[in-house]
Amino acid sequence: MKNIPYILIAIRFLLAPIIFFLAYLEGEEYQFLILTLMFIGLLTDIFDGIIARKFGVSSEKLRRLDSQVDLVFWLSLGFAGYFLNPELIKSEWKNITLVFVLEALCYLISILKFGKETCTHAFLSKMWGLSLVIAFTYLIGFQQTGWAFYLSIVLGIVSHIDVILIILILPKWQYDVPSCYHASNIRKGKQRKKSTLFN
Repeated sequence: MKNIPYILIAIRFLLAPIIFFLAYLEGEEYQFLILTLMFIGLLTDIFDGIIARKFGVSSEKLRRLDSQVDLVFWLSLGFAGYFLNPELIKSEWKNITLVFVLEALCYLISILKFGKETCTHAFLSKMWGLSLVIAFTYLIGFQQTGWAFYLSIVLGIVSHIDVILIILILPKWQYDVPSCYHASNIRKGKQRKKSTLFN
């Protein structure tokens, strides 16, 4: 059981190039297969952390690996969305660029302050991940952006600001910090009770 979180992360990592090349080489013919793989990836992302915490193997190494694979997985879906709907993506390039800039800032600030990439797995970031699932379902499955896309943009901006605040507030690098409020409590020396479901 202790190896299952690593297996789930490996599955998500392997799904990324499959999604990328299906969209790049085959296009619309495999759009619903791409969405199926996205939902499989989502399930691996949900359960790797839950299982790791349940069996006491939620280590820094595992959580950092999880974060980096998440980045690769969601980037593959972003490229898939572009390959299948280039005009829709181009029309929203300003919003998308803003989210990418904020993502880069999270990494940059964390590396400059702690010498490590960010690995907060914050609650708002999880909400953003769920909104991305909805946005990619509309984009890849139905060639639409609309409310789902703009919801993911808003949550993307808010969640990245939250992560930046977490990094700035924390006195030392730490993984699995639910919010900037929790980071503030950590800075004050307060201990928090961790949850199996939500770290």
